[in-house]
Amino acid sequence: MTKRKHWSAERIPDLTGRVFVVTGANSGLGLATTRALARRGGLVVLAVRDEEKGRRAVARILAEHPGARLEVRRLDLADLDSVRAFAAEVHAGHPRLDVLVNNAGVMAPPRTLSAQGHELQFAINHLGHFALTGLLLDLLAAGRDPRVVTVSSLNHRKGRIRFDDLAGERGYAPMAFYNQSKFANAVFGWELHRRLTAAGNPVRSVLAHPGYTATNLQTSAPVALWRVVFGRIGNPLLAQSPDRGALPQLYAATDPGVDGGAFIGPDGPAELRGAPTEVELLPAAADPATGRRLWELSEELTGVRFAFPTPV
Repeated sequence: MTKRKHWSAERIPDLTGRVFVVTGANSGLGLATTRALARRGGLVVLAVRDEEKGRRAVARILAEHPGARLEVRRLDLADLDSVRAFAAEVHAGHPRLDVLVNNAGVMAPPRTLSAQGHELQFAINHLGHFALTGLLLDLLAAGRDPRVVTVSSLNHRKGRIRFDDLAGERGYAPMAFYNQSKFANAVFGWELHRRLTAAGNPVRSVLAHPGYTATNLQTSAPVALWRVVFGRIGNPLLAQSPDRGALPQLYAATDPGVDGGAFIGPDGPAELRGAPTEVELLPAAADPATGRRLWELSEELTGVRFAFPTPV
């Protein structure tokens, strides 16, 4: 396991000329990630559901870094039509993409269905990002040191895929389905790595988790109990700031030494906080049979099939 005790955002290399897409970029980990990438010269496309919030985020970053290169584009990961429209806009505006950071997420809402009828957490946290990655993979294959960074969670270790009840029709518990979605992120990131490697594709799939970070994911959770437990009690006592929590995904996105298939998280006790380091993925998340089953199901549910283009 490689320790990175002294790694910080100050060690991000010069990113001039590189193009990034960050989902959920207007707040929390996404905003911290966007700010750090832009500060080092990267052009960042802020993929946000609320464009006004995205513009306010841009204004905040520009006030700190007037030369930052930023674009705001609408993306609703809960609606696969929006995912397709966003991908089409990125294709129209950019001949290549260097890094996609699959960061956005929702945690513990009451049972809700997406535009296409999928359980909301599975739809946003997994299916939307699965589709987005597949639709942008050709641009990534043309990128410089291209990567897909999928943000999972410590909670992936508590999750499993309910293949017989993905929508929670026979029983729904908000955190259990959140854990399912984060486990799906981990399975997807590893299976993507396996398939990219087999195809000889230059894109690296890297996983990351932020430990315990104070973001509005907890404080705006629709279930009151989770707002109290995580937001009002846990955050002040245990959580690190979004700038610190974003370090694992920034390291995964920018450090030259990161291997495909790596899982990057904090190096502190219980991986709750600390500097980025390579941590262990739950072995079940790397199970080939689970990976194939989730992949094929995700293709069926999204209508997106990965081409795995290789460079000419």
